[in-house]
Amino acid sequence: MALAEPSSSGRFGEFGGRYVPETLVPACQELERAFRSAWGDPTFRSELDGLLADYAGRPSPLTECHRLSEELGVRVLLKREDLNHTGSHKINNVLGQALLAKRMGKTRLVAETGAGQHGVASATAAALMGMECMVYMGEVDMARQALNVFRMRLLGAEVVPAVSGSRTLKDAVNEAMRDWVATVETTHYCLGSVMGPHPYPWMVREFHTVIGVEARAQCEALLDGGVPDVVTACVGGGSNAIGIFSGFADTEAELVGVEPAGGAAVGRGVPGVVHGMKSYLMQDEFGQVQEAHSISAGLDYPGVGPEHSFLSSIGRARYEAVTDEQVVDAFQLLSRTEGIIPALEPAHALAWISRDRDLLAGRTVLLNMSGRGDKDVAQMMEILG
Repeated sequence: MALAEPSSSGRFGEFGGRYVPETLVPACQELERAFRSAWGDPTFRSELDGLLADYAGRPSPLTECHRLSEELGVRVLLKREDLNHTGSHKINNVLGQALLAKRMGKTRLVAETGAGQHGVASATAAALMGMECMVYMGEVDMARQALNVFRMRLLGAEVVPAVSGSRTLKDAVNEAMRDWVATVETTHYCLGSVMGPHPYPWMVREFHTVIGVEARAQCEALLDGGVPDVVTACVGGGSNAIGIFSGFADTEAELVGVEPAGGAAVGRGVPGVVHGMKSYLMQDEFGQVQEAHSISAGLDYPGVGPEHSFLSSIGRARYEAVTDEQVVDAFQLLSRTEGIIPALEPAHALAWISRDRDLLAGRTVLLNMSGRGDKDVAQMMEILG
């Protein structure tokens, strides 16, 4: 099956939808119309492709990890989104949304961020296109990702701490959505993952399909027309995972998303509504959203994108969970075997490969290396001493 467009009500099966205040319904409808128009416009697509090539640095390469593969007994291929400008996959979606916002006549971007990569990408696009940018970030995340906070401010963005709740990604989303409600005439909410109200989960996926399209062609060239046995990626909201899954959903490749054990919305959650969407959500017996925990600020989220919930529900993708300790080991493993320091987010997917190496023995696994680890080095210095 290829990944399909959602229903007219914005649903993937029972998941998705548009659960927003009445004041935001027209804004979501305007955004859907604008995106459909732009995505069908060759001029828009050509301009975006040009930016992805000449500014972001696409296509990102495919790297075969010979020493890592030998150590694990698994053939590991990396899709190198860490080599994009700003250091992660986030730039694909942000350039698309910023271009769309300008097309819609908006002058200001508002964004949420966890690990800071989406915030940096949003600030970068705003600087490129001469737009104002406000980034909301949990107070806890600002402390553990101070480098990215400085980068955003250097790029001209205002970074505002979210001080309520767990003071992490969930709370940053809340603050960004409040801002959007109050400033919708001039502001575009540049949402950073395949979550939120329709059309965001679908639109963000479409901006990230470039990952899957490239990876499919690169794997076919490397594997003599074949595809990997397994395609894996970390999952918080799930944009990098859905981007690479999109290139292989119509093949026999196994699709595996990897969540943090403390935020495994697919593994531990039940259907619920948060941030404008129905999806798997970590909640208690009273329906209250539970706080997620992850060593990675970018995966510290109690929900997951609705399309991931749908793929799990129909059995097309499965979702595993790994511990912080396993992630720390994987972070070091890739660094010392391949000279590639991963972000803590994709280190989750590598942690799963390493843990389940016996089950994966002799197979070819494609991992989406969604970000580089510069932002996490200070945190890891504290952990490793």
